[in-house]
Amino acid sequence: MESTISTTKKEGRSISDAFASHFAKSVFLTIAGIAVLVFIGTRMFTHIDLNLYGYMVGTIVFIGGFFYRFIAWGERPPTKIIIKKGLKLLFRKSTAKTAVSHLAIYDFIRNRGVYRWVQHILIGWGCVLACLVTFPLVFSWMYFTMENNGYYTIVLFGMNVLKVPAEGIIAFFSYNALNIAAVMVISGVCMALYRRLRNMQARAEQKFMYDFLPLYLLLFISITGLLLTFQNIVLHGWMQPQMSLIHQFSVIVTLIYLPFGKLAHIPFRPMSVFARNYREHYGEQHMKECKVCGDKFVSVEQSNDVIQVLGVNDIEFNMQDGFNLAELCLPCRRKYRISRFSGFATHQVKVKEANQNAKG
Repeated sequence: MESTISTTKKEGRSISDAFASHFAKSVFLTIAGIAVLVFIGTRMFTHIDLNLYGYMVGTIVFIGGFFYRFIAWGERPPTKIIIKKGLKLLFRKSTAKTAVSHLAIYDFIRNRGVYRWVQHILIGWGCVLACLVTFPLVFSWMYFTMENNGYYTIVLFGMNVLKVPAEGIIAFFSYNALNIAAVMVISGVCMALYRRLRNMQARAEQKFMYDFLPLYLLLFISITGLLLTFQNIVLHGWMQPQMSLIHQFSVIVTLIYLPFGKLAHIPFRPMSVFARNYREHYGEQHMKECKVCGDKFVSVEQSNDVIQVLGVNDIEFNMQDGFNLAELCLPCRRKYRISRFSGFATHQVKVKEANQNAKG
């Protein structure tokens, strides 16, 4: 007597079934995409600058670390809500204005002071300029060739896109873009260090490994980069190979460290556009009134999302007075918590803190 065993489990046919996690799939697809672009940009790997090989490896490790950090952060219930609803609101009319304000001119920092605003402009745009120049060179998406007629040819993805005079302004800025970025970063970092060392509150709140180390890394990279140019022009190449290795090592270490330290907020910054769109869109629909003072302090959608997220994490803030703590504005919430310890109903006092709208 023969018996047959049939399995009802369907074979996995999705690409996700080939990977152990979303992290593994995202990293693999990203690296594969970069490999394809390198293949195209180098004309089937016929033009690869091996002097930049270390930077390429460091960049790939950075991508893996960034995806790990981003996915771990994105799996949190509050972040899921912001990303999901932010994507739906991405094509709002105000998105372009918000992106310029948050990602280009840093209006939110200018409100804290012009000094800090200039400092962030120099560091932020210095790093962006350096990345826009470095990454295409590292992956050989862009490079320069020179013929005997005194003209540089700019090659982009294997195609000759522009010929410029070797002594012209375009060639000058192309070859000195990293030096300009280094000067910007050095200026911004020095401003930041001066403020942190001079301001007593900043000195008390900030730690060396988390707050100061990233600035020292950026400073070291920028200085060694400028020294390469100085050695090439003034010292005629003396000790340049050694300095090149020191500079390359500092860049690789910073790239590996970047996703796991304070500098991680640089690639995470675009998410602020999602958060701003989320607050503005639902704030225009219906605002939540505080259960104590009646002030409209947040959108109904955001208040409900906060309560939902707290429930997902098995955290309950339902008070004996018949409301959730998330339904109070911040001043009333603080006073209500004080009342729980003091026994005095401070949350029923209509006077609010004098500094509730303070900037900084």
